[in-house]
Amino acid sequence: MLHVNIKKAFPHFMLDVAFTAEKGITGILGPSGCGKSLTLQCLAGLETPDEGSIVLNGRPFFDAAQRVNVKSKERKIGYMFQNYALFPHLTVKQNIAFGLKGKPKAEIEEKVAEMLEKVEMQQYGSRYPAELSGGQQQRVALARALITEPDVLLLDEPLSAVDPYMKQALEQQLISFIKEHFTGIALLVTHNIEEADRLCDHLIMYHEGEVIQSGAKEEVLARPVNVTAARMIGYENFLPVTKIERRGNEVVAFVHGAELFIKGAKIPFSPRFVSIHAEDVSFIEEGSLNTFDYEIVQTRARMNHVDVTIKTKYFQLQATVVKKDWDSLLARKKKLYLPPEYLFFLQG
Repeated sequence: MLHVNIKKAFPHFMLDVAFTAEKGITGILGPSGCGKSLTLQCLAGLETPDEGSIVLNGRPFFDAAQRVNVKSKERKIGYMFQNYALFPHLTVKQNIAFGLKGKPKAEIEEKVAEMLEKVEMQQYGSRYPAELSGGQQQRVALARALITEPDVLLLDEPLSAVDPYMKQALEQQLISFIKEHFTGIALLVTHNIEEADRLCDHLIMYHEGEVIQSGAKEEVLARPVNVTAARMIGYENFLPVTKIERRGNEVVAFVHGAELFIKGAKIPFSPRFVSIHAEDVSFIEEGSLNTFDYEIVQTRARMNHVDVTIKTKYFQLQATVVKKDWDSLLARKKKLYLPPEYLFFLQG
């Protein structure tokens, strides 16, 4: 288990984060400039926090109070940088072997040969980075990060420079290789929620140098804790709550006079909004609970779905309708339906 609790001040920015990460791939998600890459640099020993501690499996890498600051090369951390950061003047073999400096030559050669075989680059050992494709460079960078047999693997937006048409294949190669050859803790920095969803087991969400939510990926995506977190992962519907009532085992939220029944809702301190993802908005023939007459205000056709702006007597919201259902929605009058199990409360 990795325990991180650090602070680092800059003239116009403060990093103040605390989180834990376990085995598997944990995504650090947030917009540019929120401290994601800086956190990785602190973990790797490339930056020194002002306060706090970094502890891996009971071993402190950094502890400001105890004046502990383990050197980078002694932390057993592998680092895959943005754009791979391969040394252009070194061959593939030399790049992979870079972290093994000081080891016996025979040991270095053996480990490099094994790693070249794992990444299926045996025929490219004497080539230079400029002679490789993007996918090959990625494999070399990953091999360099893993050859030291690290306990923690840091991945700093490893797919940010990849052309969109290549991204899916390289993502699959990356995730397959990590799951097959690495059993430790991996931290993946990204600002792309879809990428985080595809690649990660757990998520840590950053905003302006702080952690605003963390947990299992499915839980974080389904139940963001506040509007900031919700916007980061694609929620658009924020219905202002004017009153909340408990009726037996149910919770009812009032939104401009409309009653919304919410199933299994946890009511946070000072809830301000009810939210639902556009993809969870439904349309049904009949029904009474959480159903409303509506009019379509605006539509925008996408490749596989239609984004729809809908207005009711009480509120306006966004819905996503798959294209195969779009014609039937227009042809037959239906009711807008907000399923109680998909509604939840948000703080401001």
